[in-house]
Amino acid sequence: MSEPSPTRRVAAKVVHAAFEILRENGGQMRSRDVPRLVEKRVELDGWAKERYETSGNVRWQTFLHWFTVDCVKAGFLVKKSGTWYLTPEGEEAIALGPRGLLDEATRLYREWDAERKSTEAGAIDEAGIGEEDADVVTMDQIEELANASLEKHIAAKNAYEFQDLAAALLRGMGYFTPFVSPKGKDGGVDVIAYRDPLGTVSPRIKVQVKHRKDPSTVQDIRQLMGILQKDGDVGIFISTSGFSKDASAAARGSHVHVELIDMARLIELWQEYYPKMDDEDKALMPLVPVYFLAETE
Repeated sequence: MSEPSPTRRVAAKVVHAAFEILRENGGQMRSRDVPRLVEKRVELDGWAKERYETSGNVRWQTFLHWFTVDCVKAGFLVKKSGTWYLTPEGEEAIALGPRGLLDEATRLYREWDAERKSTEAGAIDEAGIGEEDADVVTMDQIEELANASLEKHIAAKNAYEFQDLAAALLRGMGYFTPFVSPKGKDGGVDVIAYRDPLGTVSPRIKVQVKHRKDPSTVQDIRQLMGILQKDGDVGIFISTSGFSKDASAAARGSHVHVELIDMARLIELWQEYYPKMDDEDKALMPLVPVYFLAETE
């Protein structure tokens, strides 16, 4: 077996480390957090740490983004709304070691590529990424920058502004919001949403929002469960800092419907329903569409 190129040697190490980090963190992480942890784990030489002159991208980080395309097409990884998800197949592939994992991902990518009978697109080969190809901003990086700016915008809001943002999202989804909690005690409900103006049609939604640094706890989820007393009541818990494992388990096992929305999903939903919002609600977190050439199947 021939020795891999320097590009693939570095890529194999950082991709394998990324998979291990995802596994250690419950199988999912925000994509912008993964490189930071990879850099702490993997020994990288000066060449790998160099930046490309045009884009300013760090070489090894570019390799990580490029070669995880193979991993996505191989079914080892899912990338969605700025979050990376490790699949069961990806977790099994960790046992192959750095080189074995990357080689298997590339093999499966080529099978996928052959099935769609493409003559132009192909997996990144042993020769490595050319300087012209690598000296670009990848789609992953664009999504990370976009999501990071949205997260920063949300983080800058106070608790009541964030509450208004949640209500605006629900209106964009087609709900009426007759109650948005004023300052002071809210009785455990920040927003009430109905399908019709009078709340005669199920579901009747009670929303709790938490805008803070620590993950929401199982006690928070149970408090919301306790106020879902009528048939047709549904709870939604929106938390900018996500949820503890116990909180997520409590929601899954609840006898009442409790939907959990973390920062990544909130941004995904805002992007999806933004076109349906009125101008006043859009102004709470305005977006600008950017169009790219779509990959054809």
